[in-house]
Amino acid sequence: MAKAKTAYVCTECGGQSSKWQGQCPNCGVWNTLVETIAATPSSRFQALAGAPSAVRTLASVETQDNARTPTGIQEFDRVLGGGLVAGGVVLLGGDPGIGKSTLLLQAMAALGGSGRLGRALYVTGEESVEQVALRAQRLGLVNATVELLAEVQLQAIVGAIRTLQPGVVVIDSIQTVYTEALESAPGSVAQVRECAAQLTRLAKQNAITIILVGHVTKEGAIAGPRVLEHIVDTVLYFEGDTHSSFRLVRAIKNRFGAANELGVFAMTERGLKGVANPSALFLSQHADPVAGSCVLATIEGSRPLLVEVQALVDPVQGGLARRLAVGLDPQRLALLLAVLHRHGGVETGLFDVFVNAVGGVRIGEPAADLAVLMAIYSSFKNNPLRAKSIVFGEVGLAGEIRPVQRGQERLREAAKLGFKRALIPAANKPRQAIEGIDIVAVHRIDQALQQLQG
Repeated sequence: MAKAKTAYVCTECGGQSSKWQGQCPNCGVWNTLVETIAATPSSRFQALAGAPSAVRTLASVETQDNARTPTGIQEFDRVLGGGLVAGGVVLLGGDPGIGKSTLLLQAMAALGGSGRLGRALYVTGEESVEQVALRAQRLGLVNATVELLAEVQLQAIVGAIRTLQPGVVVIDSIQTVYTEALESAPGSVAQVRECAAQLTRLAKQNAITIILVGHVTKEGAIAGPRVLEHIVDTVLYFEGDTHSSFRLVRAIKNRFGAANELGVFAMTERGLKGVANPSALFLSQHADPVAGSCVLATIEGSRPLLVEVQALVDPVQGGLARRLAVGLDPQRLALLLAVLHRHGGVETGLFDVFVNAVGGVRIGEPAADLAVLMAIYSSFKNNPLRAKSIVFGEVGLAGEIRPVQRGQERLREAAKLGFKRALIPAANKPRQAIEGIDIVAVHRIDQALQQLQG
């Protein structure tokens, strides 16, 4: 079989070159030329001369709901939006050793045994079938009806899929797969893009669910071209510390469900187990209220969570004052400290400020602003908040406390877990009282700071 001709395309301007160069000859940007399959003149002519697609009005298109097949792992199904969709392509990324292969082997074993999606095929490019079998034995899945294939050549993988006709396929991992049509090494930008594109077309044409495992870079992004995340239907990221037993799976993109959905797992000897009450993971058990601790009611996808935010304000021990935020936006921390100075009268220029979201969770919504400020002020004054209190609210640059979405859901979750007091924006105060919890509504930051226990 003759190899297809290749060309080098600039990722910035789209210009083509017959050979690789360090600098694009068209736009002058460095290190942007990547290898790709060159279209032949005949194929370009056929594409232009083909029959035009039919134009239809939006109202004439008949739609149908995408049927979902549960994997049998409740937290995984939550992140997927209810389960797997036939013909859907899922990309799962995460740090090495965090549990990607373990989770997918468990899901494949559950699907293969149920027969809900037909045959289950696990393609391993990093391990031998014996190594996968050893993992299955440790997980108690030795009798699972999962078919294994140790292969990295794309054409061989596609041939096996067409022969077996499975309902769901796992490719572990996409960075190990290569096509002979390209001369570049496996894992290169061109190889990852071309292999992912061909597997996606195969999934759509045959209504096969394909799950791709992706490596991540040292910055935490999925390795390979950014277009990889645009090709697939769903992008999931594993989060959490590999030294901790808890794992978080977050949906970054989902064409069939809500993005930013969060699944919480605990790593055990028998694999990953879903956590029924994830709020308990992110709350420390203090015997008495402590300074610098504040409980935030946040929303992750469709789920309200209670997360402890801790702050430490300490005099500078020489040098410049340091600001460190773990699990929170560092730029947002600098902004909040400026608001605290201007509208709260608290000068932190001579103090180091450290803020941490307990449990390894990452909080991106502005509803955490008020909780962060209350934790900082509590540590600064060495004065704890009242016991069983929760806080949420966005802080504006003018010192106002702005409302946040789904405030009543946050309050109900806090009341269910035994919290007795809530410090919230005035605009979020419910019209009817919520049983078991007292509401303290504030308009401005100075009113909130007065709520520390005396």
